[in-house]
Amino acid sequence: MLDADIWLMRVDFVFEFPRPTMPNVVYMGGFQCKPAKPLPEHLEEFMQSSGEHGVIIMSLGTFVSQLPAEITNEVAAAFAKLPQKIIWKHEGDRPATLGNNTLLVDWMPQNDLLGHPKTKLFVAHGGTNGVQEAMYHGVPVVGLPVFFDQYDNLLRLKERGGAEILSLRTVDKDDNFLAAVKRVLNDPSYRMNMQRLSRLHRDAPIKPMDSALFWIEFVMRHKGAAHLRTESYRLPWYSYHSVDVMLFLAGITLLIFMTFAALVRYLCSGCVRAKSKQE
Repeated sequence: MLDADIWLMRVDFVFEFPRPTMPNVVYMGGFQCKPAKPLPEHLEEFMQSSGEHGVIIMSLGTFVSQLPAEITNEVAAAFAKLPQKIIWKHEGDRPATLGNNTLLVDWMPQNDLLGHPKTKLFVAHGGTNGVQEAMYHGVPVVGLPVFFDQYDNLLRLKERGGAEILSLRTVDKDDNFLAAVKRVLNDPSYRMNMQRLSRLHRDAPIKPMDSALFWIEFVMRHKGAAHLRTESYRLPWYSYHSVDVMLFLAGITLLIFMTFAALVRYLCSGCVRAKSKQE
């Protein structure tokens, strides 16, 4: 890993917090995002049937197919109270509290649904693909992080005013989930902030995938890119940790201290000799 010539990072500074990086770090956040394609006929009919209220999309990714039954029933009951239609990627038993406005599917064209003009909200676990696609299409998010980098991803959207985060421990208590969904739906600032992030993300001189391809081929053409790598990888351990600098500074400090001590000793001995002559 330390010998890598180019690092391809799946973030950009619209999403990531500012930080210093080396010349061999290439940002390609949102490379998988693309304009929405037409939906299958049955999904398009469902989207259009939502009227002016629109549709909420819910997906917890590929690793979490279903939540515990009590949480699933609470989420389904909250959805049943909303005027919006819901498309929920869900596997397992049908929730007992499921409303007539909710469509359960075992797979969905997530990017195409997020890019549909009827989509009002994305309930997501906070995976990298999901949050970047939501940002690309300007759709606000209610996050239910489970593990890995999901909370970190959602936190970045929340700090920019485009998301709310709920923990799985509290999602089924005191109507927390319903309150968070209504807050994001009814407060236009969430959608406005996400649309602003979308405009910033898209306003780039080159597409993320094209940038990644260029630098991959650059390394291939030139048999590497050693001139872009930091020199710290070539330093000996004592230089990397500044041991030589610390020893040098310690030596200078010791020399100054010894010089001062010798001067004080010389002055003291001179005073003693002068006093002895007077006596």
